[in-house]
Amino acid sequence: MNAKQLHEEIKATNLSYMGLVQKMIRADKTAASTSLGVSEDMADLVSGLSSAQLHKMSATNLLLCCFRFDENILLNMLTDHQVNRGITTEPASAKKVRALAA
Repeated sequence: MNAKQLHEEIKATNLSYMGLVQKMIRADKTAASTSLGVSEDMADLVSGLSSAQLHKMSATNLLLCCFRFDENILLNMLTDHQVNRGITTEPASAKKVRALAA
């Protein structure tokens, strides 16, 4: 894959991600803010972006998304350690979202 192709893939990923972020925020701003790790002010700003602004932001050669993993859950998924025992774990962020929704 050459640099131009890679840039196009990043641009497409960014555009999809930002569209998803806007949908999440518009559906439930508080839960989305917690899940995404952004303030509600930033959530307001992102949800108000126009389509043209989203396209302009997405055109960067840097990924706009950030992967956040709980190390214990990731290690358990990789080793299948707790899955085989029927034990499920839940990320702390999911617990916070559920608590806010209640």
